[in-house]
Amino acid sequence: GLFGVPELSCPEGFREAQDKALQESEQLVQKACSTPPGPETVMIFDQLSDALCRVADLADFVKIAHPDFAFREAAEEACRNIGTMVEKLNTDVELCQSLRRLLSDEVVMSSLDPETRRVAELFMFDFEISGIHLDEEKRTKAVNLNVRILDLCNEFLSGTHLPNKIDKHVLPEHIRYNFTAEGNYLQVAGLHADCQDDLVREAAYKIFLYPNAEQLSRLEELLASRNSLAQLVGYDTFAHRALQGTMAKNPETVTQFLEKLSDQLSKRTQKDFEMMTKMKMKVNPQNSKLMPWDHPYYSGVLRAERYNIDPGLYCPFFSLGACMEGLNSLFSQLLGISLYAEQTQRGEVWSEDVRKLAVVHETEGLLGYIYCDFFQRPDKPHQDCHFTVRGGRLRENGEYQLPVVVLMLSLPHSTRGAPTLLSPGMMENLFHEMGHAMHSMLGRTRYQHVTGTRCPTDFAEVPSILMEYFANDYRVVNQFARHYKTGQPLPKNMVSRLCESKKVCAAADMQLQVFYAALDQIYHGKHPLKKSTTEILKETQEKVYGLPYVPNTAWQLRFSHLVGYGAKYYSYLMSRAVASMVWKQCFAQDPFNRAMGERYRREMLAHGGGKEPILMVQGMLQKSPSVEDFVDALVSDLDQDFESFIMDS
Repeated sequence: GLFGVPELSCPEGFREAQDKALQESEQLVQKACSTPPGPETVMIFDQLSDALCRVADLADFVKIAHPDFAFREAAEEACRNIGTMVEKLNTDVELCQSLRRLLSDEVVMSSLDPETRRVAELFMFDFEISGIHLDEEKRTKAVNLNVRILDLCNEFLSGTHLPNKIDKHVLPEHIRYNFTAEGNYLQVAGLHADCQDDLVREAAYKIFLYPNAEQLSRLEELLASRNSLAQLVGYDTFAHRALQGTMAKNPETVTQFLEKLSDQLSKRTQKDFEMMTKMKMKVNPQNSKLMPWDHPYYSGVLRAERYNIDPGLYCPFFSLGACMEGLNSLFSQLLGISLYAEQTQRGEVWSEDVRKLAVVHETEGLLGYIYCDFFQRPDKPHQDCHFTVRGGRLRENGEYQLPVVVLMLSLPHSTRGAPTLLSPGMMENLFHEMGHAMHSMLGRTRYQHVTGTRCPTDFAEVPSILMEYFANDYRVVNQFARHYKTGQPLPKNMVSRLCESKKVCAAADMQLQVFYAALDQIYHGKHPLKKSTTEILKETQEKVYGLPYVPNTAWQLRFSHLVGYGAKYYSYLMSRAVASMVWKQCFAQDPFNRAMGERYRREMLAHGGGKEPILMVQGMLQKSPSVEDFVDALVSDLDQDFESFIMDS
């Protein structure tokens, strides 16, 4: 069966696994309600969470990645049914009372260890989000809002990808071939950001981002419903609710962080825009005003012109085998961990090219499993991601339930003459996703509810972004990058060129991220919104980003991150700031320092989400970073490295 779960040898097995989980959860609910308040209460809640997550997490992955439609459909159904059960439990007054009895018993609470206390509080937080503390009428309202929000999220998400159609005669004949024809119409399904022709990019931008009335009303209703729910359960705004327990803690801190970062970036961003404008003038002297559709294209042109970083020059040095060897060697030196390929049983994997790795510590033994679903196949989503399939936890019998994760990438297959070769970007992504996997393997918490990457969003990306710093360090790359034919190592100046090329227009790229994060905060801030979502977009774009808003466009209707990262889009920037500080302070001098690797494991990875994120950062950096420290870390990463500047010259 899939992942070694015997029931899942056929799609129908999902029903069986789901029914078993629902049955088990009903018994656990009864047990929780009849147990006197104490550490056992938290144990039972965690078993309950585990019983449901073991099916839901696995199904979450299968429904998007399995090549067989019947499996995908069965998994989708299981997700829905478990989701319904979770909603029901979150509004079960008697179940909540058993937890409240524990939380209000000061004597028992003071005897619990910090992790158990935190997990109890997190479970309570889940109840309160569902309005459990309200009277019955308001509670029903909260449940209905939750259901409506879920539906709106799914509808909005689908709408972000839908192509727009236009009468083909509207477009000049010589650019029509760039778009898919459908009778008299052309379909525009994206921004064509890499196209050399300015006119194609302009047309794609104006057509793809043309406002769709249904999508607009979905977004407005989603933002209003999120706000109503947050206020109903006692928060000022949805952002206040979403940021509880995060590193930032509240929207005021996020706004301060974004404003200070924007101030620090503004001069550099202006310089970047001036360079791009000059570049555009060369190509298109009649129309050299820099527009939003020019930024991604001209920053790429500048990068390529200034540093010859054609991926074709690098790929031969980054065979998949060499990259995996590099990761294995790095983890072994830093953490005493090795990756071993394991044979899979029949029916355990969903595609024959999936590989299973056992993660083994030199003294502690087996830590968990990583399934590597690395290659392209038809119908497979084109996203690189990490899925938790089973969380780690201490079982009742004293054994540890080993974590199981999947890493999904979209790498090309090997050919007869060459192994799978990765571009520098793919290599960096592999390291990034492996950072998540190591967090899952080493976040060995007692409770599954806070295992591995089950931690606040603005902390979750720290381990993965930190791995990008290793992937861009010559000392690390030099250990594994070898030409697959000649065995020759990758020359040092090629690595320096690659690293420096990433700094070209990096301020403008970061400014764009600040704009997206600021927009997300305003949308999830005080309601009713002062203006329409499009007017807010126009105002924020001109104030924070600096390139003009284009009339009759509504980029926010394509902003799919509003669904999964509502009020938390800033997380990526804040995680990068922390990763940068950890790199500079702990690993930049020696990326293989075992003592630092052990400190990193002990202070940052080991707790999963079982400790407040800012305390983990303090433990690692041995000081409490301020908003200014975060900003300085991000801005100092933009400066050219003097040594490679000299080498290039």
